[in-house]
Amino acid sequence: MDAHIDLNSDVGESFGRWQLGDDEAMLQLVTSANVACGFHAGDPATLARTLRWAAAHDVRVGAQVSYRDLAGFGRRFVDAGRDDLTHDVVYQLGALAGMARAAGTRLSYVKPHGALYNTAVHHDEHALAVVDAVESFDDSLAVVGLPGSALLRHAESRGLRVVSEAFADRAYTAHGTLVPRSEPGAVLHDPAQVAARVVRLATEQAVEAADGSVVEVDADSVCVHGDTPGAVDMARAVRAALADAGVAVRPFA
Repeated sequence: MDAHIDLNSDVGESFGRWQLGDDEAMLQLVTSANVACGFHAGDPATLARTLRWAAAHDVRVGAQVSYRDLAGFGRRFVDAGRDDLTHDVVYQLGALAGMARAAGTRLSYVKPHGALYNTAVHHDEHALAVVDAVESFDDSLAVVGLPGSALLRHAESRGLRVVSEAFADRAYTAHGTLVPRSEPGAVLHDPAQVAARVVRLATEQAVEAADGSVVEVDADSVCVHGDTPGAVDMARAVRAALADAGVAVRPFA
């Protein structure tokens, strides 16, 4: 069995003097980097630094596009029209593509952030806005999202490459969606527990939901959130557990 998985993490989410996460350390552990584009986090100096680190460690770069919600860290729904949201996403793709080129790397994929990610699971118009933006900007970019989501369904129907994703440190509902962050236990913090979940995801394509049921999750990539306390230690535990299980870690792009 050729078991393998991609590990991705959200990076570039600091802003000015406000620092979030240890991007330099995380980029030595993951194979794909979801880089903020300035709409939920990330100033130009932060993004330039993050992209240089990604290039140095041969980590694939993805644009983590968001609603225009800097104050809310992109975790609030914005009732934007489809065209307006498309333009916002294209703007973010263009900005990060330029920054990536200057840093000696390039975009490989697109992954929505926060509320836009969760909304695009079921909201056709906002899912289509993201797909419209990717198709018009660069249809060679892969689209990363939750298995069974409207986002991946519409992207695939347009001929875009789709990449299904699971989450190492987030609790799942019995329906295969993420437990909202507002609910207790939505974010997992035990590195050993998270590492065991990722090994099961990679080898059995399954995860235990919050109610104890088993959910089938066929994922090409697993996200370890960079803003979770102890995120770097968690990523190290995941890499070690995957190695012990004989699972190769390599980028999907």
